[in-house]
Amino acid sequence: MASKPNPHLHMQITDLLDTTRDETVRHFQLGEQALASRYAPDKWSIRFILHYLADAETVMFERIRRILSEDRPVLWAFDQDAWAKALDYSTLPLDLSLQIHMSSRAGIRHYAGMHYETLGHLEWIHSETGVRTLKEEFDKVAWHNEHHLRQVRAALGRP
Repeated sequence: MASKPNPHLHMQITDLLDTTRDETVRHFQLGEQALASRYAPDKWSIRFILHYLADAETVMFERIRRILSEDRPVLWAFDQDAWAKALDYSTLPLDLSLQIHMSSRAGIRHYAGMHYETLGHLEWIHSETGVRTLKEEFDKVAWHNEHHLRQVRAALGRP
């Protein structure tokens, strides 16, 4: 992870979740040439980033549901490169990842609106980074999406 989630995101978490979702969804409509663009040599193409964002949303959505449902669960990290290879991002239909991203984000946004302030203190244990809170996971969703949107913008030559 390049940097930690911004602790000030909570002031408008649902707005940030909507904003990053809307920009991400627009990128699923790019043409093949743009989807093949990379923000740096040997980095993932925009197509791969979009597939990865959909998968990451499913992981974070599962974490959120488990944090809400279980007492201080231990949740495992996932290997993004292994997922990209095993799930064959090169042939995976982009529309499938779009639907996965939208559905997962809808669930995350729903629970953020309900529980960000009231249950944000709930703790869980990440297998690599240790004790975290539900609020931090909601913040991470928005931060993570924005982080990868910066890569997409760079690949497209946009500020």
